[in-house]
Amino acid sequence: MNNNWSPSSWRKKNALHMPQYLDEKHLNKTLEKISKFPPLVFAGEARVLKEKLSDVSKGKAFMLQGGDCAESFADFHPDNIRDTFKVILQMAVVLTFGASCPIVKVGRIAGQFAKPRSSATEKINNIELESYKGDIINGIDFNEKDRNPDPNRLVQAYNQSASTLNLLRAFSQGGFANLNKIHQWNLNFVKDENATKFTEMSNRIDECLSFMQACGINGNSVRQLNETDFFTSHEALLLQYEEALTRIDSTSGKWYDVSAHMLWVGDRTRQLDGAHIEFLKGIENPIGIKVGPSTKTDELLKILDVLNPNNESGKITLICRMGHEKVGSMLPNIVNTIHKSGKDVVWTCDPMHGNTIKSNTGYKTRPLKDIISEIHQFFQIHRSEGTYPGGVHLEMTGQDVTECMGGLQEITDQDLQNRYHTYCDPRLNASQSLELAFLLSDFLKEEKLLSKQSSNL
Repeated sequence: MNNNWSPSSWRKKNALHMPQYLDEKHLNKTLEKISKFPPLVFAGEARVLKEKLSDVSKGKAFMLQGGDCAESFADFHPDNIRDTFKVILQMAVVLTFGASCPIVKVGRIAGQFAKPRSSATEKINNIELESYKGDIINGIDFNEKDRNPDPNRLVQAYNQSASTLNLLRAFSQGGFANLNKIHQWNLNFVKDENATKFTEMSNRIDECLSFMQACGINGNSVRQLNETDFFTSHEALLLQYEEALTRIDSTSGKWYDVSAHMLWVGDRTRQLDGAHIEFLKGIENPIGIKVGPSTKTDELLKILDVLNPNNESGKITLICRMGHEKVGSMLPNIVNTIHKSGKDVVWTCDPMHGNTIKSNTGYKTRPLKDIISEIHQFFQIHRSEGTYPGGVHLEMTGQDVTECMGGLQEITDQDLQNRYHTYCDPRLNASQSLELAFLLSDFLKEEKLLSKQSSNL
């Protein structure tokens, strides 16, 4: 344990993209209350995730991380949680079945409430107010009351996270994830080629399960066929909240942030001498680091030394978000340098954040073709460098939205207005997510084949 670190030592550092609360006394009382709340996740669960991510770093598994850009209080509903979980299950089964590869499932859920913004304030009609920074901080409506950071929102975010986790645990371990119920994972509004392909694959899985049953293998007694492991993650942006939920694990004597199994630091807050890196260096959870176009490789190496001084396998996931136009020129050098340094990391691709454009109709969107292009290049780069493309990080939803253009649904610029519901960034809908899963399955299958051929030479 680092003797110079404590959950509050970040307060001595410069903390970017943090809200300024008007009533510090109210804030401190709220944080004190949260510090006595039960943990949202358990240290043992975080250790299991780290072990699974270690397998990913060795090329033995693949990480699927996905969920909302920013969770909201208004959209909190069990059906929305269920449908997002359904899509992630569908994607994981497609990847497992197609590529014969274990999938580590991590949701951007049950805590992804805070968002860094490019500007601290927003100005409309000569009125300047705080920018919307996520429901855990302030409200989206443009008025002074809603835009002022409110400590009460911290408690609401905790309560929503607890309820969401309760439902996710019930889904993942209570029979909903049983492969015998795979046909129930279909979403009624997805009726295109993706749904047809998933139904065909489900029928083949049914045949396999029936064969096992005929051979005397009782599938109901096999945990892997009845339950699934599902982990949660979010950006560790609002450090006051994260500090309040950081506890010493009674079994290991080490600090864990019990707000989520995995935390990540964003592209805007990963300053080597900043508050966010200071906080993350002291917790034992798996840590993600966003790697964008502004990344300096020498600084990234130093950050890795700070966050993972013992080079522990499964501890660090690098989440690369360059954009399809920059990834080919920028990522190879980063991969090559990190690989040659001997750093043990999981390489994942975030094809969402670097591919955001403004449509002709004024909506912020992401073309699916650009998302696919970045993922394809990501795989090619790792093949060239002799490293393993270990996962994807997606902003997606189980709702029938029209926020990203393209796909088999042929969502156009004009279609975006139909069901554009996001609070922040555009998300893939269920059909687009499933379409991406089938493509990823092909990429992974090819990767496994080439790796096998190489090992036989």
